Amino acid sequence: MGSEQWKKIWVGSAGNMVEWFDWFVYASFAVYFADSFFPKGNDTANLMNTMGIFAVGFFLRPVGGWLLGRVGDRKGRKAALTLTVTLMSASAILIAVAPTYAVAGYGGVAVLLIARMLQGLSVGGEYAASATYLTEASAPGRRGFASSFQYVSMTAGQLLGLGLQIVLQRTMSEEALHSWAWRIPFIIGALGAAVVFYLRRNMLETDVYAADEDAATDPDRGTLKALLAHKREAFLVIALTMGGTVAYYTYTTYLTKYLSNSAGMAKSTASLVSFCALFLFMCLQPLAGRLSDRIGRRPLLITFAIGSTFLTVPIMTLLRHAGSFWPALGLSLLALVVVTGYTSINACVKAELFPTGIRALGVALPYAIANALFGGTAEYVALWFKNGGIESGYYWYVAGCAAVSLVVYLTMRETRTIDLHRVGKDGAAADEQAAAPA
Repeated sequence: MGSEQWKKIWVGSAGNMVEWFDWFVYASFAVYFADSFFPKGNDTANLMNTMGIFAVGFFLRPVGGWLLGRVGDRKGRKAALTLTVTLMSASAILIAVAPTYAVAGYGGVAVLLIARMLQGLSVGGEYAASATYLTEASAPGRRGFASSFQYVSMTAGQLLGLGLQIVLQRTMSEEALHSWAWRIPFIIGALGAAVVFYLRRNMLETDVYAADEDAATDPDRGTLKALLAHKREAFLVIALTMGGTVAYYTYTTYLTKYLSNSAGMAKSTASLVSFCALFLFMCLQPLAGRLSDRIGRRPLLITFAIGSTFLTVPIMTLLRHAGSFWPALGLSLLALVVVTGYTSINACVKAELFPTGIRALGVALPYAIANALFGGTAEYVALWFKNGGIESGYYWYVAGCAAVSLVVYLTMRETRTIDLHRVGKDGAAADEQAAAPA
């Protein structure tokens, strides 16, 4: 793979890294800045209010998917990617400079709320914009490999956020973190977004989009009307995302909480388990993506769904009784190896389902809806079962979602050899002669 291809992969996926860095540091540093924006006196209430603002971002993701997916289909992939990173940078800057309650009363809360709304819009559009760009910008036999870097960059963002948190906790006093040092991650996030903005301003449009004959004449491009003409594919995106996103959130963002709250592991040990497991998981993505270019997407998706359906309950049960680092790491890594069958290729599979004129919106809106319904609620559902005294019910919930997706994977068509120039035309998607990897 040449340097030009690597540049496309980096530019197309770098925004995800910054996006997930910002997303992670808001959730993890909320404990430090919650008291800055609300009256002092009730730490729990302040944290709940801050996380309530955090939840607003999830509600805005489908809206961002719709708006930015429309931009991607009507104005081009470059335009959508540039706009997402602009929103991302603006949200990080607003949080970094938001005035405290002592300075502006609830004015700081208003700034925080606007920032989270912008971040929700940005996240909602970034996934589809980068998924579409990475898929279209790749050689036919390399689409799985190239699109796998979306989750490489997403995981890298989480690892960078976690690493920065560990560094600041070890080098800053609690007083400094609560007073001003919590702003540091958001300043870094804004600077990172500015770098990505510069890179994307100089990126090239994909050949697939540029070659689309209907780009300038079709008034329905990127509209809900056009998406409804492909409602089967839209529902397919929701169904195939359902199991994958629940499993992903369970073994990434929820894992540390589960190990500390349910397994009784020290928070520092739980964080280390999560960090190591995520790093190894990140390294697996390109390998699995390359494998899908050779054997197809469906075998990996089916393997993931079977594994999650039948292994979730025993893995989660054993994790609850894992009393030390190595057993917890082994079980966590086993779970993430299974999840890799979904994460490594889900971006290109969704993009391969839609024609060029509706590809960005077709990926963005159904995915954002599924992610808000199942991924964004995963931790809440887990804690709901735990609070009800039936924590094992959540294990079965994850397995059930994977089982639903399994049915979809077994009945969907293989997308590896689809010609992106021809999909949706002449009533069928033609196979690409060059689809087999060299």
